[in-house]
Amino acid sequence: MEVEEKLRKVLEEFNRLHGSEASARILKLEGDGVIIEFEGSFCATCGLYDYFDDIKWEAMDLGLELEPVEVLEAEEDDFEHGRYVVRYRLGRKPVLTVDGKN
Repeated sequence: MEVEEKLRKVLEEFNRLHGSEASARILKLEGDGVIIEFEGSFCATCGLYDYFDDIKWEAMDLGLELEPVEVLEAEEDDFEHGRYVVRYRLGRKPVLTVDGKN
């Protein structure tokens, strides 16, 4: 499965789990970086950055390493609604190999 396809699956699962509070979509995928936009009301009792980390954990299930590194944009209105654009570093989980065995 290609990286872009895995990322789409990660976001589908995130949106399925968090869709009532927040949704995410890929804005740009380039090299070892991906820009993801989050939009929604977000849970007031959850930490905002927990949403950004949830993408990371979902990616691990598909063998991707995805680490949030920078919030590029942050917009909030008076009605507890926000939009955040986050840059992630994209990599792959290392594959463990045993010498002499495939």
